[in-house]
Amino acid sequence: METREFIRSLPKAELHLHIEGTLEPEMLVELARRNRVEIPFRSVEEVRAAYEFTELQDFLDIYFQGMNVLREAEDFEALTLAYMDRAAADGIVHVEIFFDPQGHTQRGIPFAVATNGILSGLAEGGRRHGISSRLILCFLRHLSEEDGFATFREAEPWFADGRIIGVGLDSTERGNPPAKFAGLFQAAHDAGLKLVAHAGEEGSAANVRDAVDILKLDRIDHGNAALDDPALVERLAAARMALTVCPLSNVKLCVVPDIAAHPLKRMLDAGLCATVNSDDPSYFGGYLGDNFMAVTEALGLTRAGLVTLARNSIEGSFLDAAQKAPHLARLDAVATSLRGA
Repeated sequence: METREFIRSLPKAELHLHIEGTLEPEMLVELARRNRVEIPFRSVEEVRAAYEFTELQDFLDIYFQGMNVLREAEDFEALTLAYMDRAAADGIVHVEIFFDPQGHTQRGIPFAVATNGILSGLAEGGRRHGISSRLILCFLRHLSEEDGFATFREAEPWFADGRIIGVGLDSTERGNPPAKFAGLFQAAHDAGLKLVAHAGEEGSAANVRDAVDILKLDRIDHGNAALDDPALVERLAAARMALTVCPLSNVKLCVVPDIAAHPLKRMLDAGLCATVNSDDPSYFGGYLGDNFMAVTEALGLTRAGLVTLARNSIEGSFLDAAQKAPHLARLDAVATSLRGA
């Protein structure tokens, strides 16, 4: 079995995926035309050229500009369903996706329009492909905690019935430390929500440690910089706290100089529960299968190592034990066959 097909055959969860970051140039141009939104691009090729950047802020500029074409619930549904189709092609069995409601409400799109459109796409993708899903609301850390609380209050009906199962924190780490959102995450903790946050992408190991301690995280998004603090690594490994690592994203944003320098294998060797994810795949050059292939080839990962990454993704998900069991059993069978071979 070829490597890509082997990767596709493994039951995997994607735990770090911004749905707005799956907006492909073709869909951006089509939605701009359909919704009569002015964009500074005359063709799909010009959009694709604009997706070339090397700094996080440059990416965020085009990211927020691109999402402006999302106006109606059916736009969000189409975007989400297109991702679910790609997830199925990569052998993904479960997704836990992020969305940025503040990026929509600030431009006049009602919270319910974006949220219900995404949920419809997840539901249809589940029916079509048998993929389970969870939705996580991310707060934009360059905005104020007060703004985050306003969004939190608006989301409460979706929290109450489990349509949104957790909250996260994204956008730039610089100048926006975890402590800025301590009160907001305490409220989310008190509401029984799952808690995740971006940390250690452009921030330091201290940012990772503060995010875990101050925000009471259940999972760390990125977490690369944790490797700079051996005591923190030992602590995270002992707790089996999952890190949702995004290799191609890290290369695109110059977090690492190239894929051969990526720290994923060092994370695994240190006993960390590292997982592979695609982050914003339309902007960063590849979906989950592409990320798996990139690290396999550059870091010399064995098939047993790929099984470990898939297992980490299932174990690090917010599925309950009964929901994880069949996926883990499939991975156990693959691991046994590899040992036999």
